[in-house]
Amino acid sequence: MPRVLVAPDKFKGSLTATEVADAVARGLTAGRPDVAVSRLPVADGGDGTLAAALAAGYEAVPVTASGPTGEPVETAYARLGDVAVVEMADVSGLGRLPGGRFAPRTATSRGTGELVAAALAGGARRVVLGIGGSATTDGGAGLLQALGAQLLDADGAPVGPGGAGLERLARVDVGGVAAALCGAEVVVACDVDNPLTGPSGAAAVYGPQKGADPDDVAFLDGCLARLADAVAEATDHDLRDEPGAGAAGGVGFAALAVLGAQLRPGIDLLLDLLGFERLAAGADLVVVGEGSLDGQSLRGKAPVGVARRARTAGVPAVVAVCGRRELDDAALRAAGIDAAHALTDLEPDPDRCMTEAGPLLERLARRIAEERLPT
Repeated sequence: MPRVLVAPDKFKGSLTATEVADAVARGLTAGRPDVAVSRLPVADGGDGTLAAALAAGYEAVPVTASGPTGEPVETAYARLGDVAVVEMADVSGLGRLPGGRFAPRTATSRGTGELVAAALAGGARRVVLGIGGSATTDGGAGLLQALGAQLLDADGAPVGPGGAGLERLARVDVGGVAAALCGAEVVVACDVDNPLTGPSGAAAVYGPQKGADPDDVAFLDGCLARLADAVAEATDHDLRDEPGAGAAGGVGFAALAVLGAQLRPGIDLLLDLLGFERLAAGADLVVVGEGSLDGQSLRGKAPVGVARRARTAGVPAVVAVCGRRELDDAALRAAGIDAAHALTDLEPDPDRCMTEAGPLLERLARRIAEERLPT
């Protein structure tokens, strides 16, 4: 009986990772009724991280928290034993902006801190924080405030939300954070190496994706520098230039400098949590996937990360499914992927690929079963 592990990321705007895995599994069994299929939807720390944890057996713990513009949103963290998974995108992400309207100066990471605080209060001793897809450029100020830090202006009053609130920052007191953490470990899923400030920093590189114009970028960069100065004075160490400090609008900086967090590549961290090696052991084939298999995929995205781990686990073949493919055969082989099958191989109309992704994926998977599985 051939064994296949299906471990795709989402097809953004079309199918969740779970829906992709289900469609591929249906196609594989249609092509080879004797195949044993295991499904492991994955994510790389951005949106879909919570869903991947839940699909792997974690329990959802509902929480009402502050959205990026302060409005309450219904969200959750995932829990298994004393490990909690928190997805920033689900509480402080671009998809949580009311009406999709950007708030580059005032969007806050407070809700992410509230989720972390809820997980700690619920008994978590290890918090895995996925920070992709954020709507914020506040240096993690809101997150720190939710965890007990005081960010005060010259009059001793708390500063306002977002990066703009940091313009008035005079002093930071991080004493309350240690009490909230109570020795718990925080690990951050992070796939960028940007510093907090400067031309490669959070505001300059990612601010425009969150609605910041050139004036906003310059203003926010100065505000983040002000935060870094105050945190350095409070903690006796300056981590603004550490790789990853600029992730998620500076949440990476707050995690490193105040939470004592470790930053790890998102897909590797998630695969460890989800028990990838156990499921891959003895598999004849691993199927990876994402909506667009392109140059960005080679920079630590889920399909390449899964392929690398599959090879390390001794899986003899790795095949990718995708909406569209922009990588040639040589690039795929260098990434550990034997072949890629795109929806556009079956349907040249990109709109139909989006609306009919599920049935098209089933057809691709049936072809993979017939061509790739041992007899």
